[in-house]
Amino acid sequence: MTQAETTTTKPRYATLLCVVTAGLLGALIGVALTATTPVPGVVQPAAVVSAGIPIVRVLLDLAAVTTIGLSLLSVLVGYDRPKLTEPIMRLARPAGVAAALVWATTSVVALVLQTAEYKPGSSTLSAADIGDYIANVGAGKALVIVAALSLAHAGIGALALRFGEKVPAEVRVGLGLFALLPLPVTGHASNWSYHDYTMISMELHVMSAVAWTGGLGAMTVLLVANRTLLAHAMPRFSKLATLCLVISAATGLFNGLIEISLNPTISFWAAIFTTPYGQLLILKLVCTGAIALLGANLRWRLMPQIVRHNRTALASWATLELTVMGLAFGFAVVLTRAPVVAS
Repeated sequence: MTQAETTTTKPRYATLLCVVTAGLLGALIGVALTATTPVPGVVQPAAVVSAGIPIVRVLLDLAAVTTIGLSLLSVLVGYDRPKLTEPIMRLARPAGVAAALVWATTSVVALVLQTAEYKPGSSTLSAADIGDYIANVGAGKALVIVAALSLAHAGIGALALRFGEKVPAEVRVGLGLFALLPLPVTGHASNWSYHDYTMISMELHVMSAVAWTGGLGAMTVLLVANRTLLAHAMPRFSKLATLCLVISAATGLFNGLIEISLNPTISFWAAIFTTPYGQLLILKLVCTGAIALLGANLRWRLMPQIVRHNRTALASWATLELTVMGLAFGFAVVLTRAPVVAS
């Protein structure tokens, strides 16, 4: 093995830990902001359910990010130098299968927790309760579809373990992105005047954010030590990241402002600054701005050095960017469930 190949066998697990920790922290901050005083006489879900749903949903989202990012890595490094890329892909493929299985598992756990939220006060849940939730609530159907598609992704990934790139990475990327579609449409906007536009906007927002975060994460964890492959993959990813940044920022702002402006119970500015929804929206926009600045640093200051195969501080800067991304994912999970009402 060459030095370039052996260095690829040291994944940066610290980066993954930073992202997961930031995602959980963002979710917990969101839970604290949206906490309400119990209404006398109204049965409330158990605290473990209320706190558990956003935590599990963050883990679900990050598993999806990981799954799609690892699939996308094969496309970024290319197929014309298998001796150089295979040491990377021998790590990425089983990790992708594991992430897809986590994606499916967290979908099922989220289904159980959301059923418990749907039936507050019940000491136990039966299969009939879960079936009733699936039959009557769109989010239940969406979680079943996500679990099935992520399991299918794991199955295709298992084939890739055996047959390598004969199983096209584009199929895995496409299936992963398709599996993102069911959940966003079950959040806000179910009765909006601009329903069709907001649904499309939400789907674009989620897909762009996941592809952007997943691609950067996969390169940072697995590729950063291989300067040859990094010099090839980073310029390709930079174009994708720029497009994803524009789409994610524009659609996120559009969705948030529409949600606020069409609420007749509170004024626009009061909704932005005094409601948990508005405060979470501001926090998410701040994260997006920070991510854009960090991305600009990577694109304009570090990438010229990367292309010349020079040593850079990419791992540290990319880890910082991914940590802010994880925080934004945590805020986003709670944002999808936060009502626009006065505090």
